[in-house]
Amino acid sequence: MNYEIILATNNKHKLQEVREVLSPHHIVVYGLGDLGINIDDVEENGETYFDNALIKAKAVQKLTSMPIIADDSGLEIDALDNQPGIHSARYASSFGGHPQAIAHILNELKEKENRNARFICDIVLLNVEDKPLLFEGVAYGHIAEEIHGEGGFGYDPVFYSHELRKTFAEASKEEKNRASHRGKALKKLLTYLKINGLIK
Repeated sequence: MNYEIILATNNKHKLQEVREVLSPHHIVVYGLGDLGINIDDVEENGETYFDNALIKAKAVQKLTSMPIIADDSGLEIDALDNQPGIHSARYASSFGGHPQAIAHILNELKEKENRNARFICDIVLLNVEDKPLLFEGVAYGHIAEEIHGEGGFGYDPVFYSHELRKTFAEASKEEKNRASHRGKALKKLLTYLKINGLIK
């Protein structure tokens, strides 16, 4: 018996990553496009990753009683006062895309000794208990001095994972799903679903 869940996203990369982690556990993950759900007009104006994930999940909750997961994530760089943080997607858009944003970040860090950074992901689960449930994952690393690798997406080519000893863009899908912020948050979600008998 498969467990069905909705991921509140239209991001095909994110949907693919989540499916890669959850599908082996007999969980069917639907994206919003699969169900014809549109929440494009929802404004992610929260002050934390949890806030933004909850905003997305609640927007979908109005349209379905199925279990819903929504995530919000960001890249925090010590030397840039933890920017771009919760505005990571908007930050990239403001430069015309991730390649240009990465170029700007590398330029900003040229004279900085501290290049430490972390990816944070908050996943919210709705329609299972009578309250939102939070699962958080953090991946620690630093910003490489130049782009490495052609895999992944977003800021992956410059995020050097201390756990993997390579950038996320150099990692295999299996490696990234094990070490990434989203992968770690999803593992906590899986543990919850197993403990509560929702999946085997």
